[in-house]
Amino acid sequence: MRRYRSMTTVPAFEPFSITVGGRLVEFRRPAVMGILNITPDSFYDGGRHQSSEAMLSHARRLLAEGADIIDLGAASSRPGATLPSPEEEAARLVEAIHLLRSELPESILSVDTCWATPARAAIEAGADIINDISGGQFDEQMFSTVADLQVPYLLMHTRGLPSQMQQLAGYDDIIEDLSQYFSARLDTLYRLGVKDVWLDPGFGFAKSLEDNYQLLDRLDELTTLFRQPLVAALSRKSMIYKRLDCTPDEALNGTVALDTVALMKGARLLRVHDPKPAIDTIKLLFP
Repeated sequence: MRRYRSMTTVPAFEPFSITVGGRLVEFRRPAVMGILNITPDSFYDGGRHQSSEAMLSHARRLLAEGADIIDLGAASSRPGATLPSPEEEAARLVEAIHLLRSELPESILSVDTCWATPARAAIEAGADIINDISGGQFDEQMFSTVADLQVPYLLMHTRGLPSQMQQLAGYDDIIEDLSQYFSARLDTLYRLGVKDVWLDPGFGFAKSLEDNYQLLDRLDELTTLFRQPLVAALSRKSMIYKRLDCTPDEALNGTVALDTVALMKGARLLRVHDPKPAIDTIKLLFP
């Protein structure tokens, strides 16, 4: 079995900021994005938060547990998933954003979408951040849309659509591949005038179980190469529950363990289903 390198010291945290809704928001500790899926088929919580009451209740729980950002998803990107049309996704997002904005006006809202049409509709409805799993690959209008809207952008690494991405796993050097991918896209985004960009290495997206653990093991190389804040989105994913031989419902302890590793290797945001354990982990590592 491959032996992974250890890292026993916690790196000094470098504060970062973004502009949302015309105000500057600074993070002086690692930030937490709480996941709110309003899809019928997400891998862990699909169908649980589709009604207005359930959606709002879950959003309140995420904020009460310490989430800094609510990441709203209206299309499942699990391996093998078929994406809805951009129009259908936009309609779901806009309805949800109107509800959350009316009830939780101060919350920071991110939208998890890979299409320009729902991205624009969501921002115009009151969302603050675009979280794009495709890194601009699925829609050639995405980068120009982000530049036009002048909002923070979360740039993720993947290969191929969710329906085919697991057939595209395998890397000669995973850090080299991701470095080239991010460098090329960052150059394009900055040339277009996009100011706030976060990076997500895409755990579970076009990566085998071994790829995922190699990436986690070498995550500090990415955080050294790039000044942009790095997002670790490990929550309840198959790299945890397959190795532990359990279900996503039983994968919280594994999530906390891997989130701890990611933070110790320089991640500055955690994207999670369960904010409180993430906040507790952050408090212990960054008192």
